[in-house]
Amino acid sequence: MPNSIGFPEIYLSVILLSAGIIDYKKQKIPNYLTFPTVITALIYHFFLNGMSGVWFSLGGTFTGIALLIIPYAMGGMGAGDVKLLGAIGSFVGYISVVYVFLFTALFGGIYAVLVLVWHEKSLKNFLKKACHTVLSVVLTKGYKMESVESDNKSNIKPRLCYGIAIALGGFSYMGLTLYGYKLS
Repeated sequence: MPNSIGFPEIYLSVILLSAGIIDYKKQKIPNYLTFPTVITALIYHFFLNGMSGVWFSLGGTFTGIALLIIPYAMGGMGAGDVKLLGAIGSFVGYISVVYVFLFTALFGGIYAVLVLVWHEKSLKNFLKKACHTVLSVVLTKGYKMESVESDNKSNIKPRLCYGIAIALGGFSYMGLTLYGYKLS
């Protein structure tokens, strides 16, 4: 028997749908989606459970941010993606945002493979570079970052709108919990 849909599910659904669409169109997740979401979650959880609700919300926010801060620092995604996962965490808490992250990683991996297959030349370049990097690490027992090559237009990399994967991860988590699966 499905659980009832409440304010958090409706609010997050609107935010996730909006973030996915905006990220697809503009390759950016705006602060006007993420920051009000965190504030709304803090207020919601405060009225629900007092200061323990605030700590629950803050724990989820910081966990969501922490899960994507390294990929962001390495240039693998934008700050909006990091803030979006933090915003989701503000509603679902620190344990549940890990599940959202895992679903996001699954969808992100599928999405990345589809984009690479769609851009065959990029896939070949990626595989060639990955093999070279692995071989280099094995032989030298160290990793050296390669410089970015920008000699021609054919070297343009396809862009991933990771907000779409985050939205799908969030919807998957909410869908499973609404249908009674106990993930956290």
